[in-house]
Amino acid sequence: EGHTNWIQSVAFSPDGKMLASGSHDRTAKLWDVTTGNCLKTLVGHTNWVWSVAFSPDSQTLATASEDQTIRVWQVNTGQCLKTLAGHTSRIWSLAFSPQDHILVSGSDDQSLRLWDSHLG
Repeated sequence: EGHTNWIQSVAFSPDGKMLASGSHDRTAKLWDVTTGNCLKTLVGHTNWVWSVAFSPDSQTLATASEDQTIRVWQVNTGQCLKTLAGHTSRIWSLAFSPQDHILVSGSDDQSLRLWDSHLG
């Protein structure tokens, strides 16, 4: 328990230590898999969070929203590292490529976009 509205998306971190959830309450949450405790609540989207995805190294989380943005979060601090904008409608899905920092998003605007989520 913890979200105040529907949970739309969940994803395990590649290292298996955390679970992320995205909700209609406009937040994403990070959960400890062992204890079930909420570690962080990620606040910043202005509408429903439709999708969550961990980077291959489990260090970042991407969230996609009805607000037409993707936010990239640092997992250990909960800080929003960057906001990616470009879709013209809600973003339904996200996935990281297995070996690097490329993120793909799918939207109601009938497009797929490739993003460089790397900060360096």
